[in-house]
Amino acid sequence: MNTKPLTSLLLATTLVAAQAGTIASKAPVPPAVPTGDWLAETITPVTNPVFFEDPVIRSEVRPIFMHHRIDGGFATGAGDVNLYALQLRYALTDRLAIIATKDGYIDISLDSGAEYGGWGDVALGLKYALVDDRANEFILTPGFTFEIPMGNREVFQGNGSGELNLFVSAAKGFGKLHLTGNTGVRVPFDTSEESTILHYSAMLDYRICSWFQPFVSVTGLTVLDAGNAMGLDTEGYDLINFGSSNSSGETQVVIGGGFRSQLTSSLSFGVAYEKAVTEPQGLFDDRITADLCWRF
Repeated sequence: MNTKPLTSLLLATTLVAAQAGTIASKAPVPPAVPTGDWLAETITPVTNPVFFEDPVIRSEVRPIFMHHRIDGGFATGAGDVNLYALQLRYALTDRLAIIATKDGYIDISLDSGAEYGGWGDVALGLKYALVDDRANEFILTPGFTFEIPMGNREVFQGNGSGELNLFVSAAKGFGKLHLTGNTGVRVPFDTSEESTILHYSAMLDYRICSWFQPFVSVTGLTVLDAGNAMGLDTEGYDLINFGSSNSSGETQVVIGGGFRSQLTSSLSFGVAYEKAVTEPQGLFDDRITADLCWRF
């Protein structure tokens, strides 16, 4: 039997297989697709809740309690402010959400014995995730809110003709470490009644486990253009815009820390403590904020 043709066929097959393997080894390898969603492990900021907007688009209901201590050097003297509020966010798409960031009841008790209470103004708006890069763990979300002056004057609400807040929020993930930031400008429609204010916040959090995610934060505001409503040298931080005539250029900085705990797959609890670090402290001495965040 002549085996030469069979030997030639086997040799040719071996050569073709070897060449195919060489070509396959030189072919580019596609990048690995992330198996998890890093945004699921980011947290809603607890500090500066009115203006530190989460860049992530999600639907949630968020009741908030805030206990705020007024510095003794402020015009009213020392005292306490309690806020009971409810924030709402609804994702219309995976990139666009309606947000309701300010409302609630404000209770002021001064050490002098004076007490005041009333409803806060209401702020509504939209945010849109312009960049949502899951592979590189980065999200960038601009947005706006409009504050309607419908609150009670007794608690320094309802003044002016409304306020537009233009902002951008962003977050970057580094595995279990997340950096979240926000900056924006509060532009009143009546610049004599309220001040134009730049605000900025940053938070660094680390996911130790689902029920304990500690964070540190810093928040600041700078008065760009003072109003002419009150002869004060400081502004009202986040809840209040005094329109202080002597506050132009003033900067207030507050540092804080706390944690968020994931109680269930949809419910989390957050708590934070903040302390003013610049002079004059004005309306802000220190603050404790607690919230529940129910996502749906």
